[in-house]
Amino acid sequence: MKVDSTSQLGRLVIAGGTGFLGQGLIRHLSGKFQDIVVLTRAASHINGPVHFVHWDAKTVGNWATELNGAAALVNLVGRTVDCRKTVENKAEILRSRVNSVIALAAAMRTCKSPPPVWIQSTTAHIYGDTEDEIFDESSPIGTGFAPQVGTAWEAALADHAPNSIRQVVLRISFVLGKNGGALKTLGRLARLGLGGTIGTGTQYISWIHEIDLHRIIERAITDTNMRGIYVATAPGPVTNLQFMRQLRKAVHRPWSPPVPAAMVRMGSWLMRTDPELALLGRRCVPTRLVKEGFEFEQSQLDMALKDLLG
Repeated sequence: MKVDSTSQLGRLVIAGGTGFLGQGLIRHLSGKFQDIVVLTRAASHINGPVHFVHWDAKTVGNWATELNGAAALVNLVGRTVDCRKTVENKAEILRSRVNSVIALAAAMRTCKSPPPVWIQSTTAHIYGDTEDEIFDESSPIGTGFAPQVGTAWEAALADHAPNSIRQVVLRISFVLGKNGGALKTLGRLARLGLGGTIGTGTQYISWIHEIDLHRIIERAITDTNMRGIYVATAPGPVTNLQFMRQLRKAVHRPWSPPVPAAMVRMGSWLMRTDPELALLGRRCVPTRLVKEGFEFEQSQLDMALKDLLG
């Protein structure tokens, strides 16, 4: 069953709504809800139709009242993985995800009328770093740090969220967007002639245009048949060689020299990030979304990049 999307819904609460994904989602959903509340670790304030309410993302506070009577909760909280994987950073990556879920679940239990649906972002990296094997919702979890984080993240929701609330878990792949994320950096490098194949070029990139991610979240809010785990990615994963070729085409640059793994590791150290984000990958497909009739607006990489960078 789908809620009538032509009428305004009530209050939407977004945790982690100040980042790249959250700000894009707010723009997409603006006008479709009577009120949008963003839980933020900054000071409370109002910016146009959006109310920013302070929380610490780990304990229940006055912010919990915003959940009472809300139409939906979307949780996008999570420290960026675009960093060196030091012991301290890895601990914070895990804590930020698990603690926010537990705090939101505890807050819901204080509400007389909690939101009927909770959309929880997790990661397609839960399948690990693989070669050309295809992964979807039925595939086994991988091994390594990212799968450990993804497993703990999803377990926190399953263990703590009230059973009466419809839960939709989105295992999100590499999001392509205009106003942030890694594509902005990659586009700039490609324009400078540094858009060559990275490493072997055989590592797969599972990607999704931001507009389709926004539409998936909107559908998860309004379609009461959606519940459980979904892989949120476009249906056409590509190799890094293919991705970089289409990226150069989108920014009108010729062939660029390949970037050896050793150079990627050196550059990543200087940029204080993790070289494995570029050197490794996974090949994921959105089996459940396709089976349930979701139609992607941007299913072809060349057209998606043209839309965002052309």
